[in-house]
Amino acid sequence: MITLASDFGLAYPAAMKGVVLSRTDARLVDVAHDLPRQDVRAAAFWLRETLPYFPPAVHLVVVDPGVGTDRRAVVLRVGDHVFVGPDNGVLRPPARRVASELADDAPVEAYEIDVPNPASTTFHGRDVFAPAAADAHVAGASALESVDRFEPVPVDSLAERRFPEATVSADGREATGEVLVVDDFGNCITNVPGAFVREAAGDRATVNGESVPVGRTFEAVPRGAKLLTVGSHGNVECDVNRGRGDEAFGLAPGDRVELRVD
Repeated sequence: MITLASDFGLAYPAAMKGVVLSRTDARLVDVAHDLPRQDVRAAAFWLRETLPYFPPAVHLVVVDPGVGTDRRAVVLRVGDHVFVGPDNGVLRPPARRVASELADDAPVEAYEIDVPNPASTTFHGRDVFAPAAADAHVAGASALESVDRFEPVPVDSLAERRFPEATVSADGREATGEVLVVDDFGNCITNVPGAFVREAAGDRATVNGESVPVGRTFEAVPRGAKLLTVGSHGNVECDVNRGRGDEAFGLAPGDRVELRVD
């Protein structure tokens, strides 16, 4: 299996698939091609929350605002999973999550892809990463060393992408964090751990000074009402039942959130 994820929208993913299918008969699975455009942090978050649910596969990821520059093209191996994409940090969070869920916390290994002269300086998804993903699939995760243009490199030499951690007060009543991403429903996903409000379900908390209910489900509040809840990723969300939390709370990715439970 080869999974594909990008911020390409329409048409461009088909070219990547054509390149892959000209080299291998792998099963292709689209994860998403509408990831936030050129937003490496958002892509890393969503892939961290998605790719660990797949069985072993080659994961082709192209969110690459630095395409055509001297940023490297890389391959990561975690057990039987392989990640292929730009060296801008987008691969490391999902690779770490996969590693943490494998037996014995499997190590992450890295390879740099030798890029001779791609046909385009603006479409490495087609000219660099799709061929590399096909080569990795043909070789198999256990034999990436057999691919001539994959050169082992230290993992620590790769670009890193980590998410900021929220600060929670000693008494557990106050937390300061930020919005990591906003999903297509308008839910504002913060970096505040869900445990901060889980015990307060059915009560109220404040978000940047505004008092709102805490609910276990969206339907815990009337339609159009604000609430805090815990999303499937385990973090606190600022939401609206059947509405957009980003608009109601006036929040966007990177914005500071100050929470308090009484």
